[in-house]
Order: sequence, then structure tokens, then C-alpha cells
Amino acid sequence: MGVLQQIGEYLYLKKKDPNKPTTQWTKYMHGINRISILLFLLALVILAVKLIVKKG
Repeated sequence: MGVLQQIGEYLYLKKKDPNKPTTQWTKYMHGINRISILLFLLALVILAVKLIVKKG
């Protein structure tokens, strides 16, 4: 499975594979990964805004 496909599934951009086995621990892991990806994207947006405001 590709990295971009996995990120798309974490962020609900792509439908998950129904044949893939899921356990409670993998649900927890995917939830934590989803939170960390969203926080990373938020940090990138904040950094971009700071750079734009500083130059302006």
C-alpha cells in the first residue's frame, strides 16, 4: 500500500479497503496517525502565514 493512499484513508479522502482486517489496536493507531497528520498540516499552514505576514 502506498503512502499517499494510506494518508488519503486517514483523512477520509479515500474509501478504506473493506477486505482489510481491523482490530481495536489498529483503530487506535490510525486515530493517532490521523491526529498527527492534521497537526502537522496545521503547523505548516501557521508557518506559511507567519512567513507571508513577516514579508508583507
